[in-house]
Amino acid sequence: MAGRTPVSAVPPGPHSGAPAGPPPMPPVGPPVHLPAGPPTAPPLVPPPAAPIELPEEYTPTARDLPVIGAGRTDTLIDRPAADFLPATETAADQDAPEGMGPLFVVGDVHGYYDELCEALAAEGLIDADGHWAAGNARLWFLGDFTDRGPDGIGVIDLVMQLSAEAAAAGGYCKALMGNHELLLLGAKRFGDTPVQSGAGTASFQAAWLLNGGQKSDMDRLEDHHLQWMARLDAVMEEDGHLLVHSDTTAYLEYGDSIEAVNDTVHDVLTRSDADEVWDLFRKFTKRFAFRDEAGSQAVRELLNAYGGERVVHGHSPIPYLLGEVGTEDGEGDGIAVDGPHVYADGLAIAMDGGVTMAGKLLVVQLPLTG
Repeated sequence: MAGRTPVSAVPPGPHSGAPAGPPPMPPVGPPVHLPAGPPTAPPLVPPPAAPIELPEEYTPTARDLPVIGAGRTDTLIDRPAADFLPATETAADQDAPEGMGPLFVVGDVHGYYDELCEALAAEGLIDADGHWAAGNARLWFLGDFTDRGPDGIGVIDLVMQLSAEAAAAGGYCKALMGNHELLLLGAKRFGDTPVQSGAGTASFQAAWLLNGGQKSDMDRLEDHHLQWMARLDAVMEEDGHLLVHSDTTAYLEYGDSIEAVNDTVHDVLTRSDADEVWDLFRKFTKRFAFRDEAGSQAVRELLNAYGGERVVHGHSPIPYLLGEVGTEDGEGDGIAVDGPHVYADGLAIAMDGGVTMAGKLLVVQLPLTG
């Protein structure tokens, strides 16, 4: 992605190459901060993987979102930056269930493995070797692990690894289902099978390619990845925060409780009917329900049905949500995202920092202050 600064000294993961045979668990880790002293030799950087032969119809840049170019450095949010500092440990502990640590959430990752490692390390959630380092802390990913970025399978492998390590340490690492998980599942299961969309006949394969599907991810996708994605929940509530992937009220069409929504989504994926899964994907791809004048009422509909005091979502990158974006080729002004966006009368928190648009991959402790 043009204009991005590479992450320094993050241990190499599988990145975008398609290795022969089953992929190993990716070695992960944050940037290495060296102590002051005599200069040391720079870390070795693995050579780039050999280019992958892609089909003619492969269009990873034909995204449904524009790309932010370098330019402005302000963050257009409706709260001061100071309001987005993590709550103190004492306040977080008061909200945490007995015996559990602070709560963190992660916005959309979209295959940006190195940026994820750096962001998790900055919050003390992983150590220099990429292993869980946060004890009984709680970590939730809001979905969209793959597509657009170079290493979606490496991201999934990391989340699965951290889930096991966090559980062993007395905490947990969990994930929600995003629309891109549904898209990848559909592309793998149904390929070019025609499905009925609102605009006529479509296919999961075509939609996946159009929305940044990476051939290297598909080549490395294994049964355990598919099973893991298919079992993800769509909605969860933690400490008064209603966690969802998409900023839509479409969840209400699948159940009147959190358990009912999750059961319905799992049932749809178990039946594996292409049209039914497509309809689920299409509805979970809707966005901006909380943005306009009626946004706070839309949030309240979800909170009244499922509980919680605030909705926390990913899906719509903050610069896109605000209507402040550059062109895909990087021309025009851009926006630097420094933290989550609180809106809809303070009832909604947007967590997609727009890493695919030269923004920032957000890892934030809840509750927010302010």
